[in-house]
Amino acid sequence: MNEDKQRWNERYLDNPMPQDVSPLVEKYIEQAKVGHAIDVACGTGRNAHYLADLGFTVDAVDISDYALNKVKKSAMINKIDADLDKYNLTPNKYDLIVNVNYLNRRLVSQMKEALKSGGILMFETFIVAHGDFKMPTTNLDYLLRKNELLHSFIGLDVIYYEERIDTNLRGERIKVASLVAKKA
Repeated sequence: MNEDKQRWNERYLDNPMPQDVSPLVEKYIEQAKVGHAIDVACGTGRNAHYLADLGFTVDAVDISDYALNKVKKSAMINKIDADLDKYNLTPNKYDLIVNVNYLNRRLVSQMKEALKSGGILMFETFIVAHGDFKMPTTNLDYLLRKNELLHSFIGLDVIYYEERIDTNLRGERIKVASLVAKKA
């Protein structure tokens, strides 16, 4: 964990992240009932801050203590310094789960169980694109395959799903999958 924590701390220090809320979260937030939310791999809190401002009580989870120190102190935000390779989600706890730019397949089934009935999942991350944009291949453990996100959440009612070409924060072309789904 210390190696991962150090790597992520350095990453946030070297490449400060914008604080704009994720467009996916902003566009589909009206689908969610205000209540208890979790921002998985929250980073410096861009989505957690937005949710807290809307009245959600937010569990903001990240391995980077540097990033978590950038998350505003708020009675609405519970900062959790945790290694998501070991952290477990509590079943039937959340009205909203937000997971942006992060993939941990171990958490997929836990996310389904952690949603309350009527709860909303907003999930967006990168798809394998090696060779497509002359980018070096990265660790495939952290990249989705085509349609994998959609198939991973079978059993939830899909509100929105898309795989598209986008631009990352460095201006590079990437492939992204986005899903918004509801638990019956």
